[in-house]
Amino acid sequence: MMQSNDELVFVALGGLGEIGMNCALYGFGTKARRQWILVDLGLSFAGPELPGIDLVMPDLRFVESIRRDLLGLILTHAHEDHIGAIADLWPRLGCPVYGSRFTTGLLQTRRLSEPGAPDIAITQVRAGDSIALGPFDIEFVNVAHSIPESMALAIKTPAGIVIHSGDWKIDPTPMVGEVTDWGRLQALGDSGVLALICDSTNVLRAGESPSEREVAATLKDLILAAPNRVAVTTFASNVARIRAVGEAALAAGRRVIVVGRALERVIDVAGECGYLEGLPEFLPQAAFRDTARSKLVALVTGSQGEPRAALARMATDDHPDVHLSPGDRVIFSSRTIPGNERPVGAIINGLVSQGVEVITDRTHLVHVSGHPRRAELAKMYQWTRPQIAIPAHGEPLHLSEHAAFARAEGVPQALVARNGDLVRIAPQGAAIVDETAHGRLFKDGDFLVASTDEQIDQRRRLAFAGVVSVALAVGAKGNIAGDPDVMYAGLPARDRNDKPMDDIIDKAIFATIDGLPRAKLRDPDTLANAVERAIRAAVGAAWGKKPLVHVLVVEV
Repeated sequence: MMQSNDELVFVALGGLGEIGMNCALYGFGTKARRQWILVDLGLSFAGPELPGIDLVMPDLRFVESIRRDLLGLILTHAHEDHIGAIADLWPRLGCPVYGSRFTTGLLQTRRLSEPGAPDIAITQVRAGDSIALGPFDIEFVNVAHSIPESMALAIKTPAGIVIHSGDWKIDPTPMVGEVTDWGRLQALGDSGVLALICDSTNVLRAGESPSEREVAATLKDLILAAPNRVAVTTFASNVARIRAVGEAALAAGRRVIVVGRALERVIDVAGECGYLEGLPEFLPQAAFRDTARSKLVALVTGSQGEPRAALARMATDDHPDVHLSPGDRVIFSSRTIPGNERPVGAIINGLVSQGVEVITDRTHLVHVSGHPRRAELAKMYQWTRPQIAIPAHGEPLHLSEHAAFARAEGVPQALVARNGDLVRIAPQGAAIVDETAHGRLFKDGDFLVASTDEQIDQRRRLAFAGVVSVALAVGAKGNIAGDPDVMYAGLPARDRNDKPMDDIIDKAIFATIDGLPRAKLRDPDTLANAVERAIRAAVGAAWGKKPLVHVLVVEV
């Protein structure tokens, strides 16, 4: 029963104002004493603006501050942007974890099998199950998506029911797994839904997303018609697409050869869960050389242009086991994630230069999204009829458009929130009432560093304008002992007038030394700062960019 001072609140630490790094909290109780559940703990991938950084994760300072009241982590599905940060961040939480069999299997295979990964006991759940965690009764509702066993959450509290959609779509023939359980969603709507926190990814697109079965039909036609080798690249987690390739190869009398560790891991887990039953066993990449061109389909990693993935190496004819020939066919059964256009384009150009035919979703229905378009969103609102809509999983434009769409669908209140906003859902309607600590952590090698860490800014500057390192030896009387030792990297060898950069740097150093009084030459910090400023100014005048400069003064 809800007491007079109780509140139901929601806060996202990732996924609001961006696509990826999903991480959301629900809290219930008084302001002084709330109990919480965490939904998903994902990551996103760094772009070229973060040199040396591969992964981006949510900052969990707020979750750590309420750790003693954290009842559990619930996983909606197994995509990296929903589970990818668990291995690194779960030790800061130590709470129970709940997920489906496939989600659990893929998490354990992909992340928890890495050296040093924590030993996490995960309770397996299935669609239709419910778990009770303090004031929360959480029901798992099956939804179709581009990975098996995706589930929406019906979070039942004394304040009312909140539906957390996770990633979903309506697909009457999803190839793998069950359809979206609209009957259960409608029943929840009949019982009264307080709030819907819903996927916004495709809110800008009209109509409904095509079905995986339609993609499977296209792949079958393309593989049946191919006279030579066929290679198909797709998101490794898309088991429905993997099955579609397997069925098409079987119909064409071909064998599927798997090239890439990420695909191997997913196929192992999918096989254990029964999602590849009825298909011949897939072959390892070593079988490529001994299989006739007209009798194989290679299923390969690298749809997003990853430089170390199989397809990138095939595009430069640098793969040890897999090589393509003129007349072979490569199918990109995927979409290019924004930001990856250049590396994907480079791979396509490399393949075309080898005489390989490349097919993408520009000309054929070889990929469909796993997220709902506007007609599908309309059905979700018709089924659930929430009092409050809070758009999630989207960039600012997606969230704004989704809020307007929800209002047009008759939702009394639609609220746009951002990461860190503490939203009171009940009582008294939805409102942003506070802001929590939030931000990003960067995976830098084996370390996690804050996005504000000085080294991140230094690395950007290094990538932009290089570095100059100078070592000076100074005697007790302020005399320079020997010649300065200068090294630089990332700078041009000569300026626009063909003057060597070494001479420009040396001139700046000696001019600074000659211009400083003896007392300042005896002060290592003063001398180092003066030489640093002089080099930056001289190189900036000669090049138009100011490098990072490091000066070491040694007293002798």
